[in-house]
Amino acid sequence: MKLQNIFEKLPDNFDDEYFETLIETGNLKLERIISDGHSTKENYWYDHDKNEFVMLLKGSAVILFDNGEEILMKPGDHLIIPAHKKHRVEKTADDEKTFWLALHY
Repeated sequence: MKLQNIFEKLPDNFDDEYFETLIETGNLKLERIISDGHSTKENYWYDHDKNEFVMLLKGSAVILFDNGEEILMKPGDHLIIPAHKKHRVEKTADDEKTFWLALHY
């Protein structure tokens, strides 16, 4: 066993959001995502084949859905995004790094 900390071992370069797979099996994938003032590329929508449970651990973010609904997330907030529900990250905190956990199942 190896003890690790979700807020440590940061990448050197934050030109893009950082995605790191923590666990992956046939049915699920758990990712750590780190944003640093990032947003999804213009005119791009995530459209996952699986449901996604997303939890914001630190920082803040605004998620926009293709129906115009916006959700502001703060630490501790979590939601389930159904498969094929198109969404994008409109913005993340620019004064601190934003840490997420995303479980695709």
